Amino acid sequence: MRERWEAAGLGAACAVVLAEWSHRVVDSWGGGYWVFGCVAGAMVCLLALVRRRARLWTAVAGLAVAVVAIVVARFAGLPAEPGPGAALGLSVLVGSALRRLPVPQAAGVGAGGLAVAFGSLLSGSPHSAVLTLNLGAWFAALAGGLGPRLLAARRAAAAERVRRAERLELARELHDVVAHHVTCVVLQAQAAQLVARKDPDRVAGSLADIEAAGSDALAATRRVVGLLRERGGPAAFGPAERLGALVDQFSGLPVSLRLPDGEPAWPSEVAGTVYRVVQESLTNVSRHAPGAGVVTVSVTQGEGELVVEVTDDAPPPHGEAGRAGLWGRLGGGYGLVGMRERVEALGGTLTAGPRAGRGWVVRATLPLPERATAPGRLSGSTGTDRETPSGSTGIARQTPSGGTGAACETPSGGTGAARGMARGRAGGGERR
Repeated sequence: MRERWEAAGLGAACAVVLAEWSHRVVDSWGGGYWVFGCVAGAMVCLLALVRRRARLWTAVAGLAVAVVAIVVARFAGLPAEPGPGAALGLSVLVGSALRRLPVPQAAGVGAGGLAVAFGSLLSGSPHSAVLTLNLGAWFAALAGGLGPRLLAARRAAAAERVRRAERLELARELHDVVAHHVTCVVLQAQAAQLVARKDPDRVAGSLADIEAAGSDALAATRRVVGLLRERGGPAAFGPAERLGALVDQFSGLPVSLRLPDGEPAWPSEVAGTVYRVVQESLTNVSRHAPGAGVVTVSVTQGEGELVVEVTDDAPPPHGEAGRAGLWGRLGGGYGLVGMRERVEALGGTLTAGPRAGRGWVVRATLPLPERATAPGRLSGSTGTDRETPSGSTGIARQTPSGGTGAACETPSGGTGAARGMARGRAGGGERR
């Protein structure tokens, strides 16, 4: 329907312009010249009306008609410049070509339209009003064609940036959730193998732990999908509660969580990034630091910034297995990349590397808006320290030093077993 109205409006405009042009030609030149000019203009306008069927060929045909009219008029001793009717039709054809055709074809049509607009120079009157009219029509076609084309290109580029950002965000979310929970499932399965060799009667409990860990993974995946579907919704728990629940999942290793006093008033995007940084860091400890005795999670809120630091005291790696674990920590997968992308997207910085002496540290610095910069003091006395001794509920990981390593929480309350026998002796693997 819209195309019909556009065609009707263009046809009416062409008819009015051709009628007015014919009247003026009769008054000035007389004779039958008005018939020649009217026919040439009508043919170009007709091509403009059907331009959508084959824009390139209709534009070329319109330019050819205009060129033939100029040449014939020149040899007949008539004004050689295209009339207003032809100029109107050409402007529509050129503008449509500039807007829709590929760049090389559009450039050729635009150059041809400019050449036709200068056709009045052949008449020997370079300063005629018709030349000004034709040039004005060509510039109007240029603006009408290139303007929407450039705007459409900018919109397409912006949409592609948004889609790419959404894909990256989805990839980070899935990695953070899947890597953490699947690691738990793998560790439970490895522990079940050890239990089967030492105490077959307790295999059922280990299998129940694996089932519970898998159910947790499915539930977490559903939560991620729900958050992606409903952006901007209120958080179900505060930052402190979420971090506390996350630390509780690593029940095989004493994990110390230290938060600012009071309830943090962090923006949702900052709180989500803090959670993901801590989650990925603790997951890496459980996968690549079998000798860690203590892990400390520290969140400090200062003037205009929030500092998140996760440290462990694992011994330095040795041998091929140790180097494999070090490679995993340095970013053998996508975890460190995802953390850095999250932090840098908020204007912050992230560093990760060995500590002086022994252990590993991940440090993220995030800027805070003014409304969220209420003084938050780190207090060791009020910090939350959670420890799970060896042999308590949850599957613990034996370390070379004889201690226990970080593990995933097991709701069924199974007894402790070696976490990651196949991976524990190696000291790590490639992080994803």
